[in-house]
Amino acid sequence: MTQDTLTGGFTEAPQQSARAFRSLMNALSRPGTIEELTGGTGPAPLSAAAATTLLTLCDGETPIHLAGTHDTDAIRQWIAFHIGAPICARDQALFAVGTWQALIPITDFPIGTPEYPDRSTTLIVEMDALLNTGATLTGPGIQTTAQLSLPETAAFQQNRMLFPMGVDCYFTAGTHIAALPRSNNVEAH
Repeated sequence: MTQDTLTGGFTEAPQQSARAFRSLMNALSRPGTIEELTGGTGPAPLSAAAATTLLTLCDGETPIHLAGTHDTDAIRQWIAFHIGAPICARDQALFAVGTWQALIPITDFPIGTPEYPDRSTTLIVEMDALLNTGATLTGPGIQTTAQLSLPETAAFQQNRMLFPMGVDCYFTAGTHIAALPRSNNVEAH
């Protein structure tokens, strides 16, 4: 067990988790809005926003898939120590974290069923930066339009066509987070 395993959790769990949960819900209810998200830090390459998201939304019964360079012993140990969540294959994940290239195709993840659309995966897509430029978003939570620097548009357009099934996405970069629920439309800019 390394020092990275033992550190990086919430130091004031009730306050930090409440603030983080509010930021996560704001991001999800207002797609395209970039929120500040701090409180947790995990081993590299896990961003502070991704670590805080995992600490806030996952527990010992939440299967997590680590994709690509995020599948390291250090991150596995950090999750085991701070969250107790099982690490799983793509087709069993309730949450998945990694870069876009490591997570695609997103159709490999559970998308729910018509009876239980909530039994789908939430993706945490690690990015270099989040900007309010690029793809145009419309739909629930957006007054007219919003823009967000998505890694592509086609996969999100296909995901929207599956509604009410499909995956929901959080995008993280450093201490910033934005969200794109499956209910929103995406157009290339």
